[in-house]
Amino acid sequence: MAGGPKHGYGLTKDIEEFAGVRLQPGTLYVAISRLEQDGLIEALEADGRRLPYRLTTRGRVALRAQLASQQQIAEVGLLRLKVGGP
Repeated sequence: MAGGPKHGYGLTKDIEEFAGVRLQPGTLYVAISRLEQDGLIEALEADGRRLPYRLTTRGRVALRAQLASQQQIAEVGLLRLKVGGP
């Protein structure tokens, strides 16, 4: 949702493309429900049968912090691999 609102099917496809993971609908909708309860995403007006969601301001802040943390972890791991050799 960082790139814009998405409905469940769109999220499933996006996650599959960039992460190589195919989420089952039950897994996805439990996560959506939790994110919505935590105020990180919000539902928009339904588009026919599809219900799109978008990040809230709080969600953007949380996502930015999580990505920065993951970037730091990746940088340390790559540095250690370089120092440790092949």
